[in-house]
Amino acid sequence: MKLLLIKLQTSHEIEDALTYFSQEQVKALGVEARKRSDFEQAGWANDSTVVDFDDIENLPDDMEFIAYFDQERDPQDLIDQYKDKLTELESYGLDTGKKEISYDYVQDEDWNKVWQKYYHVLNFSRHLAIVPEWEEYQPEFPDQKVITLDPGLAFGTGGHTTTQLVMMALERSMTRPVKVLDVGTGSGILAIAASKLGAESVLATDISDEAVTAANENIALNKLNNIKVIKANLLKNINGKFDLILANILAEILFELIPDLNDHLAPNGKIIFSGIDYLQAEKVKQRLVENGFSVKTTMQEGRWVCLLIERNPE
Repeated sequence: MKLLLIKLQTSHEIEDALTYFSQEQVKALGVEARKRSDFEQAGWANDSTVVDFDDIENLPDDMEFIAYFDQERDPQDLIDQYKDKLTELESYGLDTGKKEISYDYVQDEDWNKVWQKYYHVLNFSRHLAIVPEWEEYQPEFPDQKVITLDPGLAFGTGGHTTTQLVMMALERSMTRPVKVLDVGTGSGILAIAASKLGAESVLATDISDEAVTAANENIALNKLNNIKVIKANLLKNINGKFDLILANILAEILFELIPDLNDHLAPNGKIIFSGIDYLQAEKVKQRLVENGFSVKTTMQEGRWVCLLIERNPE
């Protein structure tokens, strides 16, 4: 079986926007991003993008974004949709880079071999390490928690800044066993991290069938029995209240999520938002204030912002 590849030479600023558009709007089977900055940092120990420079072909000026589709899809129709999306993102003031779009075909097993070649152990922190299932890893600390992951075609390897910011906030927030809701779980990495850090239970949701399947497979790899994954659109049809709600999603989607948070947040509960471009952070904060919440902690790395949120006291 072959896969259709739509390739964009563009800017790293819009990686998350293109990921969401690819998975939710044009129904890509999966996505991949090759950023020049990743290769320039290839000598950093324990980085998840360590590569051999002799193997690098066509190093991108900024970022090459690749979306994978069934070979039966019409490449020109998809290219037109991506052109329209780039124009839309540019209208928001975002850098869209070169905006060159092309297509190609590849055997699906070839994609998997390439993926495994470039995805390595991410020794994230004192408490967490993310290890692809095909690699061996022995923690230096005997109590470091290992997340075994096979992201496949679902979004979420642990290498992206927005995911790492959530994991940092999780380590700060998980001071006791709590009930966690992970909205937009992707590969399930944050749900698994919450479980490994001591969550009482985790409900993980995603609108994508592929993500639900990938998350369940990764949960099984980690032999966890306190995580449930369901298909859902944000908080629609979600029952119950949670002590900690995670959402690593684009700011535009967080705007839709905020009005429903209060009904699902337990007393003294906390919320972690990530995936926020710094240009939109103040808008997100304002929307939170309007809905009775306050931001207790703001973390930023590069252009990405993560918020730790609580209800305003009555």
